Amino acid sequence: MIVTTTPYLAGYRVTETKGQVFGLVVRSRGFAGNFAAGLRSLVGGEIHEYTQLLEDTRRQALDRMVQNATLMGANAVLSMRFDSSEIGSTMSEIVSYGTAVVVVPDSSATTSAE
Repeated sequence: MIVTTTPYLAGYRVTETKGQVFGLVVRSRGFAGNFAAGLRSLVGGEIHEYTQLLEDTRRQALDRMVQNATLMGANAVLSMRFDSSEIGSTMSEIVSYGTAVVVVPDSSATTSAE
């Protein structure tokens, strides 16, 4: 599956638009993680517990979006974006979204080597 943040894909032609697609994940860090992060925040700097949580959540949201696009019959997602928000004071929501499409190589496209 090709995923790009641009609204087009160089060297490919969109033959079908399947529609919007997204992957949503809501996560909460457990008590121990929140406690460790709270202690770390007292001295400042990066809060590794939260960084890892958000990196994992972002990857899972992207994986879910790709899975949903595949179920729609797409082979690419264009204009992919992430959005995030907080739910309460202990949960984070991350969503990845874009446009699921079918693309084929475009033989009329020129490359920079030509």
